[in-house]
Amino acid sequence: MAKLYFTEGGALAEIDSKKVYISRPGYEAAKRHLKYLQTDKRDEIVARIAEARSHGDLSENAEYDAARNEQAANEGEILELEYKLKNKEIYASPATPEFVTFGVKVTVYDEDFDENVEYTIIGSTESNPSKGLISNESP
Repeated sequence: MAKLYFTEGGALAEIDSKKVYISRPGYEAAKRHLKYLQTDKRDEIVARIAEARSHGDLSENAEYDAARNEQAANEGEILELEYKLKNKEIYASPATPEFVTFGVKVTVYDEDFDENVEYTIIGSTESNPSKGLISNESP
């Protein structure tokens, strides 16, 4: 059985494993976060590196090492986010869902806690299980 989703235009389409699925609000938030990482965060890190350099010997400078490690992590996050945004496919929540797909709320029974729990199925970029947002890739 094919895995399907609803496009922003409301059309039904087959899920492509090479695409990164994201809602319109999630896409806008990801763009803002990328801009922050590329500007403000980069500038903060460069300033910390410059400050650490001003302390002299870099071979035993923990501040310099920490700032460089943070710089590497930031650049890695930028690359990952750029890839996701480049390969994005924006989905829409169906008005009347007939099957489980992106944007659909599902209720499951938790036997351990004897309660129903509601989750919204979303793309992996936006998942946050503690807020009831689980990825379509979750088991």
